[in-house]
Amino acid sequence: MLATAIASAAAAATMTTAIVTTDHAVLRASPRDGAPQQAQLWQGEVLEVRGERLDYLQVWDHARERGGYVKATQVKRTALAPAEAPELLAVLRFIREAPGAEALGIGVAAAWLQAAPAEVVRGEAGSEALDALGTLADRLAQRASAGAAAGRPSQALSAHRSGLALRREIRQLRAGRARAHLLRRRRVPAGAGAPVAAGAASPCRPGADAARLHRPAPARAGAARRPPAARRGAGPVAGGDALPGHLRNQLAMRRVEVWSTIAYERARQGVAADAAAQRALAELASVRRADLLDDDQSTYNDAAMRANAVRWAAVAPTADVAAGLRPAIVTQPGRPGETCVLLVDEKHGAQAPLARRCTFALVWPQSASLNRDGTALALAVQPLEAWRELWLFRRQGAQWTIDVLPPASLQPGLGYAEFAGWAPGGQVLVAREARGEGRYRRSYEVVAQDSLATQRQSADPAALGPFQRWQDPARKRMSVSVR
Repeated sequence: MLATAIASAAAAATMTTAIVTTDHAVLRASPRDGAPQQAQLWQGEVLEVRGERLDYLQVWDHARERGGYVKATQVKRTALAPAEAPELLAVLRFIREAPGAEALGIGVAAAWLQAAPAEVVRGEAGSEALDALGTLADRLAQRASAGAAAGRPSQALSAHRSGLALRREIRQLRAGRARAHLLRRRRVPAGAGAPVAAGAASPCRPGADAARLHRPAPARAGAARRPPAARRGAGPVAGGDALPGHLRNQLAMRRVEVWSTIAYERARQGVAADAAAQRALAELASVRRADLLDDDQSTYNDAAMRANAVRWAAVAPTADVAAGLRPAIVTQPGRPGETCVLLVDEKHGAQAPLARRCTFALVWPQSASLNRDGTALALAVQPLEAWRELWLFRRQGAQWTIDVLPPASLQPGLGYAEFAGWAPGGQVLVAREARGEGRYRRSYEVVAQDSLATQRQSADPAALGPFQRWQDPARKRMSVSVR
């Protein structure tokens, strides 16, 4: 008995993390029910355990940078040790099927990713956990969209949307080892059943046909004679040959998200990103619109926005040219991580440019387009992996100004504002598409160059004469905004 008690105490001492399991949990100033309330906690939030008094845990909330006490019965304690990974995965399996507990499930999934050894994360358990994480995040997003559309989002739902677990762990999924893992496991070996494909391609929505995903892949004539690379599948729809059309679409759209993020991250690091961007565009092109489910239309639009946001990475950078009579763009490094954009001509070099602006965003000089009169220039600038803005350089009198046209006047989420062409009479054609704050908007606009006022707009470019006559040919070849 004594040995058991000592072992239990030692195990408890190593548990330094707590996941909040209930909504409306209270962080108090002292371990008493009547102590002043420091903050209200919500499912899925993560706390650091620093001690224990009475039936309370002394914790530190890194999100709020505040310490306090929380009831031990309102949290799940974990040491994030490998031995706890099976238990966390079992809890995640249960929560995955429990609507309303998405934020808690995301927190548990994040804990599993921290606790599980690397070799386990690379295996089938990793595929299952990441698929559950995607399912929970998607379900939470759907709840948030439904609440916003109804105009009555609950306090708990708002807290879940903005909670630490969701923000931090979705960033980890997009930028960390989880996304790389999804990419590594995107192919189905010859003769393998669909559980491998399920880890890489299973849809996030709760109505997915799991039986089809886990059904053994039928044998294909000639498969044994194909070279290993062909059996693994090297094309845009690799690993999806045995899946129904709508599931191949979902796999391709997931890959668009992966490759577009890789392209953005490589470009941020100064590494060649053209292959990744081209792969994102190829995966998007492989989606068959006729096989899209009604529920997948929004996912397809999101994938298109992500691919279009990074499409300039697929275009070779333009070589630096000597300043001429007409204005041109050059870039220079600014502060660490900063790029300065300079508008120069023959008389105004880098030392005294016509206009100058510095940014921490990705600048795509190959996108620069000057109008016929040399009085305006459009440039694509990407501050986030799926959010691309349009910079307009305009000459007003003897001075040049720089204006930023965002995809939409929303909190940055997914979207792009794209130069579509110059029209006579001082007009610029702009295509915009964005999703944020529970809303989706897509428009084609004829904008006055002098005032930047939208003169005409439509959801269909065919309804606008200037788009029919003056749309930029290069943009029509590359952009996926018209689809």
